Amino acid sequence: MKKSLVLVSLFVLPIVAYLFFLSGTTNFGKLAILTKNVKEVPPLSDDIRLKDKITILGFLGSDLDSKKANALNLNQKIYKRFFEFTDFQFVMVVPSGTESDVIELKKELSELANVSKWNFVPADTTEINTFYKSLNTDIALDQEYATPYVFIIDKDLNLRGRNDDEDEQTKYGFNSASVADLNNKMVDDVKIILAEYRLALKKNNAQRQK
Repeated sequence: MKKSLVLVSLFVLPIVAYLFFLSGTTNFGKLAILTKNVKEVPPLSDDIRLKDKITILGFLGSDLDSKKANALNLNQKIYKRFFEFTDFQFVMVVPSGTESDVIELKKELSELANVSKWNFVPADTTEINTFYKSLNTDIALDQEYATPYVFIIDKDLNLRGRNDDEDEQTKYGFNSASVADLNNKMVDDVKIILAEYRLALKKNNAQRQK
């Protein structure tokens, strides 16, 4: 009897666990496409693009001091955890004229992490509005061209999120003012999008080796 239990624990349980995680990975690899054909970032930023990148996109507005806590939340909860992944970036759109405030904010963020993948894009307000409308969300920019919400944009310029969220039904973005939203939802969804691309990369590599 004891030998049978030992054999079960050594051979059967690992297989059951493997199948469990395998099935979990299948569900894990799905994140809804909520908007297709998101526009590229405004043209003032020739060296920063969304295409072929996994992007956390935000709009910090003209009063960066009031959004500093949001940026620090993102830095601690999301950026530091994922920035080492290939093709992962942060892009924050700000109105033109805030460049000196951006320098100060980036300096503060750099005290807590390597900020090489924190990108700030200055643009005029018309460009910001046009760009933001292409996301086609139910979230509005405020009078300072800001929102506390950040968005996941995939490599094909699709806005990714949840169409079955238990609280919001359709969840377009994540509230950077809420540590709970970042911890309980955004971390999981960033994991999903990164796992999706890792799986696709493995499949492509396997096909090339055949």
